[in-house]
Amino acid sequence: MDDNKTRLLARALHRIRSTRPRVIASPPTQPRRAAVALIVRVAPPPNFPLPPKPATPPSLTQFFDWEWVKHPSARPEILFVRRQKPERADINENTRDAHVAFPGGRTEPGDEGSLYTAMRQTWEEIGLDLAESDYTCVGQLDDREITTSLGKRLLMILSPFVFLQLTPTETPTEPIPETTLHWVSLNSLYPERTSPSTFSQPLWSTVTVDTASRLAPRHSRVLRPLMHVLVGSMQFPALVLSNTVLATSGSLDDQRLRRSFHAESGALNPALHPASASLYHRVNNAEPQALKLWGLSLGMTLDLLSYMSPTPGVPLTPWDSDKLMGVEDVIEEDWDYKGNKRGRINAPPSLTSVFPRFSYPDVNFWIWVFGKRYRQVIRNWEASLRVSGTTDTRVNWTGVALTTFYGAVRKALVVVLVLRAIGVLCGVTFAVWWVLRQ
Repeated sequence: MDDNKTRLLARALHRIRSTRPRVIASPPTQPRRAAVALIVRVAPPPNFPLPPKPATPPSLTQFFDWEWVKHPSARPEILFVRRQKPERADINENTRDAHVAFPGGRTEPGDEGSLYTAMRQTWEEIGLDLAESDYTCVGQLDDREITTSLGKRLLMILSPFVFLQLTPTETPTEPIPETTLHWVSLNSLYPERTSPSTFSQPLWSTVTVDTASRLAPRHSRVLRPLMHVLVGSMQFPALVLSNTVLATSGSLDDQRLRRSFHAESGALNPALHPASASLYHRVNNAEPQALKLWGLSLGMTLDLLSYMSPTPGVPLTPWDSDKLMGVEDVIEEDWDYKGNKRGRINAPPSLTSVFPRFSYPDVNFWIWVFGKRYRQVIRNWEASLRVSGTTDTRVNWTGVALTTFYGAVRKALVVVLVLRAIGVLCGVTFAVWWVLRQ
């Protein structure tokens, strides 16, 4: 029920407000930073009598005590920005999917801090003034590192801030050209109990990226096709954003249009571990415009959802995350590159959701071979959580996991390319020997 989601959202926002985020300092060699705004609201039920706007902004407790917020038909939602695919953007190159993210952008020299950057960039991109009394900044999620070249080079540090809309009517927006705003129900992102013993799980799919776009020069007409043949493509886990409401001006009652669709055939979720794809439900008949949330935006979304623990006062643990986000009956189990059980590593979805699978099985095999250090990082994270009950903010677990995972990827690709070269050389040598023998 939506009212349950509202209670979980209230719990999450209170936890975010009282939790100190992990702030990553920019290294001297790369001072660039960016900030985004995760904007959430509660859409009131249709035709519900709404109270007049209060003289002073309410507190979080007062907001969630209002009748229109507590109503069973009220619907918690989060705002995503759908940007037209840039013509020159490495992160989206060779994908068929538009960029779905949060409003925000880079920090400019005159900005007074990351929070100011998130508010300024939101205003410039979609025309939404988060400094108005209709919104309140709840808090900040953990900083994230934006990297390129398979995690080898740091581009910037990203700071995500969570905002709550305090009014039931939508503020008019003016998004820049080629940009649309979509309010997504938390029901499509977070499991919903459909009966005392069953849950309706989120829909998982994938976004495919040509590996050559991350390894070869942009304008290489020879190297890129060759790299594509040798190492194939990457498949990133993605959440399908269903039940979206296109943002326009006016009241929320006038905007109950919903657009439902199914994920593409063969949808899977390899977010928690390379071979966990078989644990996710398959859905068919995707519409071509299905919105998919992946990469850093997916990781930040799952960071927010991780605060929605159903148990008061208890953080959402990795093993709880597995069950809630779609993995069933896999506690204390793991799967190797072939799908065989090996002793589960319970990584939280937000920690590994940005990691891809490769289309060639031997690449995944070598990643697993070189991934011992990465798996140890996950185990250390688990150990720290079991001891303290909360994530140790002194350790950048996400960054360490990303560094060690992509370190294993780079080693695996080197081995694969060397073996491919040896195979080609042996084949050519045999062909020459066979011709000369005749």
